[in-house]
Amino acid sequence: MNDISETHINYGMRKDIGEGQESQVAGVEVALDSEHCAEYWCEPLDGLFNSSLHVTLPGKFQLVSKICLGNMEKVTYLKKTSAPSVSQINAEYVTQLANKYWAPHSKNKLAFDPKVMEDIYQKEILQSKFAIRKIMLLEFSQYLENYLWVNYAPDVSSYAYLMSICCIVNEKFRENVPAWEVFKKKPEHFPYFFKCVMEASLIEENASLSLREQTVLLLFLDHCFNSLEVDLIREEVLRLFSPRMWTCLLPSRLQQELKKVPKLQKVWKSIKKNYDKMDDKAAAQANKERTFLSVLINKFLGVLTSIAPSGPISMEKVHYCERFIELMIDLEALLPTRRWFNTVLDDSHLVVSCHLSNLPSREKEGHLFCQLLDVLKFYTGFEINDQTGIALTQKEMTTLHYEQITSLQRAAFAHFPELQDFALSNVAAVDTRDSLSKQFGHLSPNTLHRVASYLCLLPELPEGQDTTYQKEVLLELLVSRHERRISQIEQLNQMPLYPTEKIIWDENIVPTEYYSGEGCLALPKLNLQFLTLHDYLLRNFNLFRLESTYEIRQDIEDVVSRMKPWQSEYGGVVFGGWARMAQTIMSFSIVEVAKPNIGENWPARVRADITINLNVRDQIKREWEGLRKHDVCFLVTVRPNLPYGTRFDRRQPFVEQTGLAYVRGCEVQGMLDEKGRVIEEGPDPKPKLKGDSRTYRVWLDPNQYQQDMTNSIQHGTEDPYESFNIIMRRKPKENNFKAVLETIRNLMNTDCVVPDWLHDIILGYGSPGSAHYLKMPNQISSLDFNDTFLSIDHLKACFPGYSVKVAEQNPSLQVPPFRIKFPERTLKGKKRKADEAEEDEAIKEGEDRTLVVEPHVIPNRGPYPYNQPKRNTIQFTPTQIEAIRAGMQPGLTMVVGPPGTGKTDVAVQIISNLYHNFPEQRTLIVTHSNQALNQLFEKIMALDIDERHLLRLGHGEEALETEKDFSRYGRVNYVLARRLELLREVGRLQESLDVPGDVSYTCETAGHFYLYQVMSRWEEYMSKVKPKPGRQASVGDVSACFPFHKYFSNAPQPVFKGLSYEEDMDIAEGCYRHIRKIFTQLEEFRAFELLRSGLDRSKYLLVKEAKIIAMTCTHAALKRHDLVELGFKYDNILMEEAAQILEIETFIPLLLQNPADGFSRLKRWIMIGDHHQLPPVIKNMAFQKYSNMEQSLFTRFVRLGVPTVDLDAQGRARASLCNLYNWRYKQLGNLPHVQLQPEFRSPNAGLTYDFQLVNVEDFNGVGESEPNPYFYQNLGEAEYAVALYMYMRLLGYPADRISILTTYNGQKHLIRDVINQRCANNHFFAQPNKVTTVDRFQGQQNDYIILSLVRTKAVGHLRDVRRLVVAMSRARLGLYIFARVSLFHNCFELTPRFHPADRQTPAAAHTSPRVLQPGTAGEARSGHPDQVIKNMPEMANLVYGMYMHMIQSTQQHRQQQRCSLPQASEAEAVADVAAEDAQTQPEPMEQTPSVEQEPRRSQRSRPKRRQK
Repeated sequence: MNDISETHINYGMRKDIGEGQESQVAGVEVALDSEHCAEYWCEPLDGLFNSSLHVTLPGKFQLVSKICLGNMEKVTYLKKTSAPSVSQINAEYVTQLANKYWAPHSKNKLAFDPKVMEDIYQKEILQSKFAIRKIMLLEFSQYLENYLWVNYAPDVSSYAYLMSICCIVNEKFRENVPAWEVFKKKPEHFPYFFKCVMEASLIEENASLSLREQTVLLLFLDHCFNSLEVDLIREEVLRLFSPRMWTCLLPSRLQQELKKVPKLQKVWKSIKKNYDKMDDKAAAQANKERTFLSVLINKFLGVLTSIAPSGPISMEKVHYCERFIELMIDLEALLPTRRWFNTVLDDSHLVVSCHLSNLPSREKEGHLFCQLLDVLKFYTGFEINDQTGIALTQKEMTTLHYEQITSLQRAAFAHFPELQDFALSNVAAVDTRDSLSKQFGHLSPNTLHRVASYLCLLPELPEGQDTTYQKEVLLELLVSRHERRISQIEQLNQMPLYPTEKIIWDENIVPTEYYSGEGCLALPKLNLQFLTLHDYLLRNFNLFRLESTYEIRQDIEDVVSRMKPWQSEYGGVVFGGWARMAQTIMSFSIVEVAKPNIGENWPARVRADITINLNVRDQIKREWEGLRKHDVCFLVTVRPNLPYGTRFDRRQPFVEQTGLAYVRGCEVQGMLDEKGRVIEEGPDPKPKLKGDSRTYRVWLDPNQYQQDMTNSIQHGTEDPYESFNIIMRRKPKENNFKAVLETIRNLMNTDCVVPDWLHDIILGYGSPGSAHYLKMPNQISSLDFNDTFLSIDHLKACFPGYSVKVAEQNPSLQVPPFRIKFPERTLKGKKRKADEAEEDEAIKEGEDRTLVVEPHVIPNRGPYPYNQPKRNTIQFTPTQIEAIRAGMQPGLTMVVGPPGTGKTDVAVQIISNLYHNFPEQRTLIVTHSNQALNQLFEKIMALDIDERHLLRLGHGEEALETEKDFSRYGRVNYVLARRLELLREVGRLQESLDVPGDVSYTCETAGHFYLYQVMSRWEEYMSKVKPKPGRQASVGDVSACFPFHKYFSNAPQPVFKGLSYEEDMDIAEGCYRHIRKIFTQLEEFRAFELLRSGLDRSKYLLVKEAKIIAMTCTHAALKRHDLVELGFKYDNILMEEAAQILEIETFIPLLLQNPADGFSRLKRWIMIGDHHQLPPVIKNMAFQKYSNMEQSLFTRFVRLGVPTVDLDAQGRARASLCNLYNWRYKQLGNLPHVQLQPEFRSPNAGLTYDFQLVNVEDFNGVGESEPNPYFYQNLGEAEYAVALYMYMRLLGYPADRISILTTYNGQKHLIRDVINQRCANNHFFAQPNKVTTVDRFQGQQNDYIILSLVRTKAVGHLRDVRRLVVAMSRARLGLYIFARVSLFHNCFELTPRFHPADRQTPAAAHTSPRVLQPGTAGEARSGHPDQVIKNMPEMANLVYGMYMHMIQSTQQHRQQQRCSLPQASEAEAVADVAAEDAQTQPEPMEQTPSVEQEPRRSQRSRPKRRQK
């Protein structure tokens, strides 16, 4: 062993060091006395764990382990003592109470005491001013589940009780964990509780509850109003929203509204009757419900008017106002609440009052309030009929506007002589804000009041009294109501698609990555329901734009800080650094501003030239020269104030430090050649340019240019286009936002024709099951299941509850393929899944449940072996068959596929069955990733689908594990090659028939040959061999008269068996089908002889030839315009990974074709996914949490109650591992092979358990560390995980069957560092298959998974149960988790897996005495008891001992070999050693290294010592 006095190890975050940036490694430095450390990889780290890992060693390693573990006692350490964290000190009081009263693991709990609850509310919540940390601790301790709600009753209810519950529910929403489950379990007191919350929210300020507390109640109410899918909540909420709430309207306004819809007058009379019948108590309660929102609005207006125009301001009032406006927006954006509430809101004149209040005029405090108010104003005037829910067209909106103005003019003419000029003017002259203000501005307040009361906006002014309203309020009331509004689509078309500096760094619109979820934001939300398709697209458009903006901001900040802009001595800009993705601009000039198109006021096109100097490395130069047409770049202006050499501080505001002034986007048209012409992209090589100067022609955003020029002219502001000094490019994969935004905008400008059967479901209304195939009017009663079933017994097993009637009585002929006729049935609409179950029971009792099964024979395709159809070999389960059946029927099919349940196999079988049942239809396949698309394609190719009908769009086809190219041009080449091949066959046929001439020259000549020579011979042959009346057909005639014997001479002989007439006739017809198919294909390929360019041929292939077209959702979003222009058509869509696709990227593929006669031709939509696994990746926490942007359309449909087929049998993992996540699914079981195959039955060699949760305590007083925000690391767990990997490798586990996962990027980098230094260069260990995060590993699997959960202070994002499901379901044979067990088993959401009662393995690592080959049967345990590894040092020393033992035995064996060899010259021996050393590293070991496998020199196998 080497003596090292002291070794310093820095385990830090691995940070990629970029250009112009110093190397930074932040981390934890640990000092160790390494007297007993032999090499860097086995340094015995401090007693890392209080628990132990159980390992048992086979035979020869037993003694080694005892020696090594014995040495542990001599190790000394320089321990660091760390003080308890602040959160630990603060937690003590709550923790003690929790242990006494409600902690789930406490045995002798004390009875409920209201004083305890009051005490906690006063001390922990109120005194801390609702600190998130305190509330988070209470919520995590299961305070709501185990103490508050279970003990809630009307007699103990108090304000403190209400507030405590509301605080915890709000915290659950902030943490994004299920909030209403606890209320569902005990729902009886919820109505009373909700009434109490309503009453408390109306209490006046300075009474029992402060404004801060009432803000909490507002937030709780907002969560309720946004949870209408929960029955318990919906019942309470919708009582507040009904025609009854119109009792708050002015009597004149009420009559006006009732006249608009005659039916409402009857409804109103009925309401009045019912109210008159109520007793006093019921009437009082009904009155509270009716007037609740109206009173709440009045209370809000009171708070708003109390805010002074200047001076000190209470931020509690500001936050209350912001939350209130947020609540109003959410109520306006939901049709069930908006329907009646919009009129009440309009009658209260809330928007006008807010607009004229003091808060918007306070620039700093009122900024967010103004933004929220703009959103509210947008929704109050939304283009929709509130009563019918039908979207209003632009024409209808214009008509409504004209009616309003003309009715006002008529009133002015009849009743207000002072408005005669206004009354006689044309509408266009008086409907702008300026002209209306001018017309009404000279009137007295009393006159204005009378006008408003005539329009039913205000109560009538009594005779002789003056109005109490201010003139500006009355004027704004009339002007805002009658001014002409720019239509929403016009606003959208005038909006620049590129973000500017004003949006990029506005924290209310694009919050930083550190958004905590506390505050309110001016962002749209994606919930369950949308007002119209326009609203749906607009919200998604805005969120997609802002998410892209956030990523652009990160890129700009990174690039500009790398370039280090400083102020030069002369006041200019000097760059002290450089960046790969940015260059300084040498010159910029606008070269074209095209005239506007008719009806537009912005230029049709704006082009500019940008010159840069590429004096950089060749590789970077090639990257810049490789900028393609339509790539997006950004132009940046910086004017730094910092003197040369100043260091940038990332904690300080970025814009102020760098002096960033402008950001504008542009789109590359191309690079200019030496003559100033754009170098076009094409097959020809690009010309080589001299020097380093390069000029690019770019398109600027015309809308942005128009706005900038208008500002410059009208307000005298600077022209930004004269100031740019940096151009920035982005990675192509992250830079497709503009194309997607243009696609969404184009969709909003066209009539989106969504199929009628889908329209309401997409918006979230109507019956959730209305698009299920059983509800569709065009369901198909008879389906050909082709090769889905393996036998008649398999078919019968797949339809339990049905009686199967086989049309063919002969058992020997009851073989697949089968055609099944289903009993016809129609179901009534059902709103909830509970009702579905009841109806299904009713169906079972009284409905015909007989299937008529008809076996049929696939017509003979020819005598060659390749003519035989490929067949499915998978024995599908009954649930999978139901999914396949649903996918073949018209309508919406939702398949929930838990891990390992064969989602891809189901998808492929649906595609195959559609292909064979409906050969004229075309199917579009859409997935989230190229990997999933390639997996689908590889399985499709194994089925009976002609490959000429397959097409793969996009750039992922390179990864297909096949020699065949399914891309556009690959398919064109295939068709051309196939054409030549078929023409050669035609030539051979011509020769065999002795026909003169060259008929195999083109597809056209081949067609003539078939018509005149082949068909005539076949028809003549058929007339000879067909049986005629009075003459029986002869078996010999079939072969004797066959005209194509010579052609089929290369087929397996004999072609005809001569056993029976029927058999030989079938063979003859098969031969003719083979010939006919040749000419059918040539007829299809004939167009390729007419189309000469590859582009035209590829377009023809896409539009006409391909039957199965596959692409990613991103490709669909980028290329929609091109596909629609081509006339692309399809009938079915199948989406894989649907739960991982963004809502808008799921929607766009529905509209990749133009409607036929105003109707969509889409017949089927099959979505396959798993909403219990991770959702789409959203980088910004605010968009993810506040806007719910991570919700996929698949998940939203599941929340709405759309019927799903839940696959229920997995075949990936051991049954014991499946138990770790099957609790999340409906009845998820195991396929038989999981219990039967040897690899699943055999124990894991050297390890006692196939699953173990190993407890890891603090190392040197430190558990998790956070060198950068959200960059979590845990040294102890990293070391333990790598040590276990090394142990498994020494036992012979192949490296490619082990993956190490973790839940944080910081830990991933830490583990990779440890692996790289310890294992990477060592033949015995090598690299594991993958070291990555759980999120990145979704959709993948491996035999053995080592998982590090990292956190020790808070559970973190593993509270999202979806992440836990992914983590637990990646392993097939063994899962070993390192975590702080006490932390995770206290978490309510993770209780099913982490609660001690459910953990069936000890929290210490066990090994067992088994043979070293994984996957073989274990030896008897009697000789070697389980060995417990208590902590990390024991594991490290154990691995070291095993390793040293192997090295020593290797050396001994080498020496013995050399001694036994015949004497040879020294030179030969040296040459032998050199040759062996020159060999590449050996493959990762599949078994324990035998003596022959071990390296010659121990020194070469041992890794280098870690550097200080």
